[in-house]
Amino acid sequence: MTRLLRLVAVSGGLQRPSKAAALAEHLLDLIADEVPCEQHLIELGQLAPQFAGATWRSQLPAMVERELVAVEQADVLVVATPVYRGSYTGLFKHFFDFIHQDALIDKPVLLAAAGGSERHALVIDHQLRPLFSFFQARTLPLGVYATDQDFVEYQLQNEALIQRAALAVQHALPLVEMTNQAKPYLAEKMLAA
Repeated sequence: MTRLLRLVAVSGGLQRPSKAAALAEHLLDLIADEVPCEQHLIELGQLAPQFAGATWRSQLPAMVERELVAVEQADVLVVATPVYRGSYTGLFKHFFDFIHQDALIDKPVLLAAAGGSERHALVIDHQLRPLFSFFQARTLPLGVYATDQDFVEYQLQNEALIQRAALAVQHALPLVEMTNQAKPYLAEKMLAA
């Protein structure tokens, strides 16, 4: 029996509804259509009052700790952030500052961002990829960038963007499936040790 893939998305959106969360959910659904998985969406805007002022992980309430553990134990991670002043949100970075530096090694990460215009599209390669390179994560080949014009009532409507999201997931699937197949083998090996 195949174990369900633990698929976790983190949305850096500060509001609800959020275009970043809508983009993350769309990507989660695309992956879930292809691979049996447990989906979990973390909306940082909803957690903000619980961790925004914390300096150390030991200061965080149990609710935030559970979400950090969910990210650290995910098999595949989807991250989506709005673009503020040419980068991801400060809250997004603050959340990932609490993630153990070795927790994301070799973890596939699908990068996504939503900005007001096309001029911020490089945020994926210039901001998000370096952040997850620090963690030694495997950032997936195609990122997904959306603008305000791609949404109608917080739903993706631009056909070109919908196709790019599908293509990003298709390019990611071999690594996602390889990760999923390796988990039972690694668990069995650890039990034998």
